[in-house]
Formats: sequence, C-alpha cells, structure tokens
Amino acid sequence: MLETIAIILLVLWLLGLITGTTLGGFIYVLLVIAIVLFLVRIISGRRPV
Repeated sequence: MLETIAIILLVLWLLGLITGTTLGGFIYVLLVIAIVLFLVRIISGRRPV
C-alpha cells in the first residue's frame, strides 16, 4: 500500500513539473512524502504481497 501511495505521489509531482509553478511548493511536499514512504518501506524490509 505504501508503494502505491508513493507511486501516486510521484506521478502527481511529475504532473506538477509539467503544468508549471502553480502548486510548486505543494508538489515538492508530495515528493518528499513519497520518498520518505519509499525509504520506510525499504528500511522495514517488508515484501510486496
């Protein structure tokens, strides 16, 4: 589930880069959240179901 959320956040971030700087700050917050979730998943060692 965390992996899915991280992928969705990364896609939203990429869309934000394409659309411009309207929500630039918010998109970077989403990117940071996605990276943190991904790292937590790697560190915890959980395997995908």
